[in-house]
Amino acid sequence: MGVDIFNNFFRGKRVLVTGHTGFKGSWLSIWLHELGAEVIGVAQAPFTERDNFVLSGIGQRIKADIRADIRDGERIKEIFRQYQPEIVFHLAAQPLVRLSYDIPVETYQTNVMGTIHILEAIRFTDSVKVGVMITTDKCYENREQIWGYRENEPMGGYDPYSSSKGAAEIAIASWRRSFFHPGVYEKHGKSIASVRAGNVIGGGDWALDRIIPDCIKALEAGKPIEIRSP
Repeated sequence: MGVDIFNNFFRGKRVLVTGHTGFKGSWLSIWLHELGAEVIGVAQAPFTERDNFVLSGIGQRIKADIRADIRDGERIKEIFRQYQPEIVFHLAAQPLVRLSYDIPVETYQTNVMGTIHILEAIRFTDSVKVGVMITTDKCYENREQIWGYRENEPMGGYDPYSSSKGAAEIAIASWRRSFFHPGVYEKHGKSIASVRAGNVIGGGDWALDRIIPDCIKALEAGKPIEIRSP
């Protein structure tokens, strides 16, 4: 056990992670498990047999490893009712820009309605006190500016993936204002935050269009490295 910078905060807490079979979700599940949390994972099957989720064996070590689709709102509510989580990390998504051009409707169904289903499950499950909704730094209106975007800049997004994440952010803000308003916290007892993650690199990421994995694959195959956007 390494250093616990959270002073045992997660020890014994029931933490539900959506997308726990994915790259970020599997690492988060490993970390939470190491911190002593009871992790309930909800996701679709891992992408490949080489994924971090498979190689780490974290699915066998957590409290529950559940296959479910976040587009099925009733199933999600049922899982929340059964496991009564206290903290929710929502990472499940269609996360690929190029794929979003091929399946724009599914991308929106997953990233927008899927997020709303999680928010509704949080709303109707008394045990949940905290919801951390993971989106992306691609959710902003892309102005091709050279400096970083600030949290108060307008949502937007050019491609279906980015725009679906901008729409998810608007939905999260609406639910927070409408049902989980910080000003009346004593009435609902829930805190909701969105987290806009940038690009993350690390072990076990075999998704399509990833620059580091693509470089390694090219080197292994003895081929030139192709940079899609030089």
